[in-house]
Amino acid sequence: MRQKIRKALVLGAGAMGSAIAAHLANVGIRCFLLDIVPNELTEAERRKGLTLKSPEVRNRFSMAGKKRVQEASPAALYLKEDAELIEVGNIEDHLSWAKDVDWVIEAVVEDLETKRDLFKRVIPLLREETVVSSNTSGISIRKMCEGLLGGFEERFLGTHFFNPPRYMKLLEIIPSPSTRSSLLEQMAQVGEKVLGKGVVFAKDTPNFIANRIGAYAMAVAIKTMVEEGYRIEEVDQITGPAMGRPKSATFRTADLVGLDVMIHVARNLAQNLPEGKIFLFPPFIEEMAKRQWLGQKTGQGFYKKVKHEGKEEILVLDYQNLEYRPQGKAQFPSIEMAKNIDSVGERIRSLVTNPDRAGQFAWKVLKKTLLYAADKIPEISDEVVSIDRAMKWGYNWDLGPFETWDAIGVRASVERMEKEGEVIPPLVQRLLDRGHRAFYERRDGETFYFDLGAEAYQPVPEKPEIILLPSLKDRKKEVLSNPGASLIDLGDGVACLEFHSKMNTIGADTVDMIHRGLREVSEKFDGMVIGNQGEHFSAGANLMLILFEIQDENWDEIDRMVKTFQDTLLAVKYFEKPVVAAPFGLTLGGGCELCLSSHRIWAAAETYMGLVEVGVGLIPAGGGTKEMLLRCTERIPSDVQVDMFPILRQAFETVAMAKVSTSAKEARKMGFLSSRDGITINRDHLLYSAKQAVLSMVREGYEPPAPKRSIRVLGEKAYALFQVGLYYMREGGYISPFDEHVAKKLAYVFSGGRLPPGSEVTEQYVLDLEREAFLSLCGEVKTQERIEHMLKTGKPLRN
Repeated sequence: MRQKIRKALVLGAGAMGSAIAAHLANVGIRCFLLDIVPNELTEAERRKGLTLKSPEVRNRFSMAGKKRVQEASPAALYLKEDAELIEVGNIEDHLSWAKDVDWVIEAVVEDLETKRDLFKRVIPLLREETVVSSNTSGISIRKMCEGLLGGFEERFLGTHFFNPPRYMKLLEIIPSPSTRSSLLEQMAQVGEKVLGKGVVFAKDTPNFIANRIGAYAMAVAIKTMVEEGYRIEEVDQITGPAMGRPKSATFRTADLVGLDVMIHVARNLAQNLPEGKIFLFPPFIEEMAKRQWLGQKTGQGFYKKVKHEGKEEILVLDYQNLEYRPQGKAQFPSIEMAKNIDSVGERIRSLVTNPDRAGQFAWKVLKKTLLYAADKIPEISDEVVSIDRAMKWGYNWDLGPFETWDAIGVRASVERMEKEGEVIPPLVQRLLDRGHRAFYERRDGETFYFDLGAEAYQPVPEKPEIILLPSLKDRKKEVLSNPGASLIDLGDGVACLEFHSKMNTIGADTVDMIHRGLREVSEKFDGMVIGNQGEHFSAGANLMLILFEIQDENWDEIDRMVKTFQDTLLAVKYFEKPVVAAPFGLTLGGGCELCLSSHRIWAAAETYMGLVEVGVGLIPAGGGTKEMLLRCTERIPSDVQVDMFPILRQAFETVAMAKVSTSAKEARKMGFLSSRDGITINRDHLLYSAKQAVLSMVREGYEPPAPKRSIRVLGEKAYALFQVGLYYMREGGYISPFDEHVAKKLAYVFSGGRLPPGSEVTEQYVLDLEREAFLSLCGEVKTQERIEHMLKTGKPLRN
């Protein structure tokens, strides 16, 4: 039975509590957010004439928490309107709200007695079926609920979210000694299917799994830095993408998290573990905390942003004298080599086997981290899979510790460790003693892991909602393939068109595979999903290819390329069998146009969709402008007289300003998704959801749309209004003259050209306008400058 969560109560409106409430609101769960009552007035409250009895004062902390998530950047809410599901109050006046909720989440200060006192107050108010959990990052779950009445232990557990809860995938679930097993499974389902999390079951040990390993890796990096004389920015150069870690690496991550949080975790581990001394930070970090150099929240930490000669500069801390200085950039050959290696495993192996300073540092830190992770089985987890997932989902590592060990070679690395005097943990020794070479094995598309208890390989449990394209390829389900894309058999008569170019950009190979895929699906399948499992769905057209053609003045070739792409997307739109696009992450330009041309979109909640061509001095010309125009006209019945310009202007502004949605819900609000399109919260379930949408359309007897014979346009009237608006935008300094020039080209297409208002045109007519505008802009020097700048910096140029 699935646990139904309709209402929740979050106790504690600090950074984590309010952010958890925001994510509950994101997924449609009404949430009460409570905090303590202030014991004194602020100066602003006194000026307003408020007293300690005023609701505005008594709810001050929870109101501040709600305001924080409403203003957060990156956004904590999918839509600003989602905040309406959060109702604020305080623990003294509104704790009785607990009797109406399905889930109580405690997120107050990390103090055991404070938490226990709060539970004692809330227990008598709860319904029998209400679940209670703590968001503690490391306090014992057993100690929290020990001796509390009312069968509390059976329905109590730890639910440790990672910050920010909307974006961080990991949810650690920690049972009390008496938590019902059925409840654990039900809450795991809530975590995965309702909240979109990757759930890992952790044991009730200090700081659970991710923070235990992550804090150790941080402590080892700092200790090695100080002992070996590395600079802070050098450590971040080494411990970022070259080691399969985020760009924020070690110290930028610390600034994001906050030094106070980092110290709290470290102290908890130091006080509660036999090996606790390793977690103690050097004196300079304690001094930073005293000075409130906590990171981004206080404006400075290991890094500090300043203005120098009118330009922003990021200084770095010299930990030897606690003064900030300009960053230096060391030239590490191993790091430069790593930049050219796409495979994460090969990149890490290349780095740690290189004898330069970066390679030596990386090896020392990685070696200690791997040994520690292996030594903590079965203390913190019974198997390697949970530890690997916790580090990937909670710390954004590309590979978990044991996946990393496999990548660098278990036997070879152990021999090196032994030569350096390291003690090898039992798990690793037993693996090697039995003649095995890796913690994981692949057999016929299935993954197995080495289980310490069984001393044998066990299958990694598979879930029907998670479709893994690499696994299907291993099982010989790849039907067609070229360097840019593949067609894969998902089973049940559904194929998947997968992109696998860099950033999944759309080029000749992709277009070719779309055509070949449609022919194959027409003959052998019932429908098709367009999706992949890269970092992003698609960054759009291959700009480098377009720039080369522009520089060679191959105008006919550009015209042919654009016409081919237009025709390809028309073929998708009018294909006889259902096509469902499954976007996620960046879905830009041509990638967005492909989605707009599909019969249905099933998007991941974290989909950042937009037609952004204006940013490089072009307009959408694969049918994107035409589809946005159609979305305006299709809303209005042909026999209804209404001023369509406000609707048209909204769509025009979305494209002209290169707006990108911050979520799939916002993409729907912006007109990229329609009411019939779906959203999946858990990205791991996206292909499954899209496949089910295809099967549903097949069962319903899918009929392809009839070709659009006429599109109503506003013509000269709309174009004149657009021109006036753009003139005032330029005169007001909001846009440059070239921005105005590009936007006029776009406005011409949206208007349908200089036709009488109410004229009806064909789809091909609008596509021809798109292509004509695109080609003319390709010839502009400023467009070429914008494309070159985007390719070099990844940022738009305002020229």
